[in-house]
Amino acid sequence: MSFEVTIPNAGESVTSANVAQWHVADGANVSKGDILLTIETDKVSSELEAEESGTIKILVQEGEEVAIGTVVANIDAAGSAATPAAPVTAETPAATPATEPTPTPATNTGEVVDVLVPAAGESVTSANVANWHVSNGDQVSKGDILVTLETDKVSTELEAETSGSIEIITPEGEEVEIGTLIAKITVGGAAPKSTPTPATPASTPEPAKPATPAASAPATPAPSTPSVKPQLDATTGTKGEKAGTPVQEGRTTRKKMSMLRRKISTHLVNAQQTAAILTTFNEVDMTAIMKLRKEVQDDFVKKHGCKLGFMSIFVKAVTQALKDVPQINARIEGTDIIENHFYDIGCAIGTEKGLVVPVLRDCDQKGFADIEKDIIDYATKAREGKIEMADLQGGCFTISNGGVYGSLLSTPILNPPQSGILGMHTIQQRPVAVNGKVEIRPMMYLALSYDHRLVDGKEAVTFLIRIKECLENPTRMMLEM
Repeated sequence: MSFEVTIPNAGESVTSANVAQWHVADGANVSKGDILLTIETDKVSSELEAEESGTIKILVQEGEEVAIGTVVANIDAAGSAATPAAPVTAETPAATPATEPTPTPATNTGEVVDVLVPAAGESVTSANVANWHVSNGDQVSKGDILVTLETDKVSTELEAETSGSIEIITPEGEEVEIGTLIAKITVGGAAPKSTPTPATPASTPEPAKPATPAASAPATPAPSTPSVKPQLDATTGTKGEKAGTPVQEGRTTRKKMSMLRRKISTHLVNAQQTAAILTTFNEVDMTAIMKLRKEVQDDFVKKHGCKLGFMSIFVKAVTQALKDVPQINARIEGTDIIENHFYDIGCAIGTEKGLVVPVLRDCDQKGFADIEKDIIDYATKAREGKIEMADLQGGCFTISNGGVYGSLLSTPILNPPQSGILGMHTIQQRPVAVNGKVEIRPMMYLALSYDHRLVDGKEAVTFLIRIKECLENPTRMMLEM
């Protein structure tokens, strides 16, 4: 028996995923529970496990982007390491187009099958014909990649649903509506070009189809379109190269954006285009916080098993400021203002693949130790690529700590639909005036970006001053909380 390995649903807005890494080799024996591959969407990375034991046949290579629900491998429960190919081939549609389509040419040779632009979500109305991978008049086999389509959300590859001769209607570069006819496939391989009589294909239904990929090789240009789906480079579209592989172009290297990076870029541009973002600044003297951490650190670690960091103190300060200035704990939805009565704070974490913002839940009900442990857990999950969709949803405010990278000052961009984001920066020893004297103090710049459609300047400045007060008097903040 053969079991399919499919790309699972990862949320309503996720329509495709990238096959990031296979952890097993093609033809290997796997056991139930083994990690097979890592997939990446524009939001999270996740690992797929084997649901059954057997011999695996990989159908989609690393770097390829596929739609949710796509079969990326088959597991043959009756297979063995010595003979994995035979049983898998017999039950894998993508590898053996001869098993399913055999009846089609016998009864429908000469039939024209339309190639239409498929739906890609409720809000998607058109797509761009980015790249044809076949030429007009080519013989194609079922499963061959015909064309790459690009929408404003995702890039997808359209495969042939049958074998035959293709007639391309829409050239590359044109934008067409969903459902538009862009090509036609005349069923029957080379038959449509000669079409002597209807009796010709009917008289040899069984042997004609299985022989098509091999027999046409010496007689026609068909070898350029083998029945096995070719690998297409994500950038150049050339065959035989691993998808997503960087391509050297003289003194430059070109590589495809990761799905996460594409999502980040779209999200940030959308934030700037849909909100009136303004940033106000202040600075905070970190002397009291640094002294407090030094005094209580040993006892804190002994009691809670983790260190008292700056981030938990900032989270609690932001929580208090949101209570004092509730206008920032709100968002715009159409012509309505939605006020939040909870305190779920997003904490931006940088990873090798991009920025993720997991959400710390109910920060008003948690102590410093609980918040520190949540941050540690999220950081571990981010490094291991195990952040889940639920971890990223529902925040009402975000904190971004550019100071860990040495940033002295920045203007953070909002995380829609939130109305505020606080930027922390590096702590720097600077001369400041204290009681009429110049002293060297550890100072940090704070930056609050906010949606001016909802938050006025007075409220933004008040919010930032309230954070400053909490941070410069951490003992009083702890007593209040």
